[in-house]
Amino acid sequence: MTKEEWENKNPTLALKGNIRDYADLIQLLILSNLESINASMIRLGLGQQERLIKLNLSAQKQIKLFKNNQFLKQLNDFSNKTN
Repeated sequence: MTKEEWENKNPTLALKGNIRDYADLIQLLILSNLESINASMIRLGLGQQERLIKLNLSAQKQIKLFKNNQFLKQLNDFSNKTN
């Protein structure tokens, strides 16, 4: 989801902050990983379209992996309770 898509779906929240302010721990972890992967691919000279495809695949894999990780589930639940 792009920033614009999120803002259109969440106009009230968008007035109070940005998408990262409302992301959970797992989403933030994936976002951080994707930013790092993207930076590496830029250094390698990959074009935007190729990076987008690879980043989408990576995000899908990470979502499946992290959502099924018991430790990350517990950490995410703890984080949600303390916020």
